[in-house]
Amino acid sequence: MTLLLMALMVSGLHAQTKSDLPNITLKNLKGKDVNIAKLNNDGKPIVITFWATWCGPCIKEHNAINDVYDDWKAETGVKLYAVSIDDSRSTAKVKPVVEGKGWDFDVLLDVNSDLKRAMNVSNPPHTFLFDGNGKLVYQHTGYIDGAEDDLYEEILKLAKKKK
Repeated sequence: MTLLLMALMVSGLHAQTKSDLPNITLKNLKGKDVNIAKLNNDGKPIVITFWATWCGPCIKEHNAINDVYDDWKAETGVKLYAVSIDDSRSTAKVKPVVEGKGWDFDVLLDVNSDLKRAMNVSNPPHTFLFDGNGKLVYQHTGYIDGAEDDLYEEILKLAKKKK
């Protein structure tokens, strides 16, 4: 009986620490492989946003976040990964859009929609917030002006828990 109880406790602890980040590898804009399950931000929050070059609300959201991203990083240490879901026909537009907008976050290419499917994303923009252990703690879809403020409030909650 005691052994069974201990086994259940250990499996429960394992389930709590298991990351929600899927084991999928994407490429960044430099062509380097990035395994999503291995994203690490030294225990600080991670944001993953799904977007596309043809998605107006996505561009607005990333412009708004980029305007405050340096402050977010300084205050909370958050790291943002913008995952483009552009397919092979439009993926060549991603780098020029990112450079033209001056976005200061890591951009990953999900050309085959592997990560999109794994995370049940139907339409962009779709934003996920993970704690420092890779556990999903918040998400939202769509974009309205000021939505980045709600996201930042959630990031602040995580940053304060860490302290």
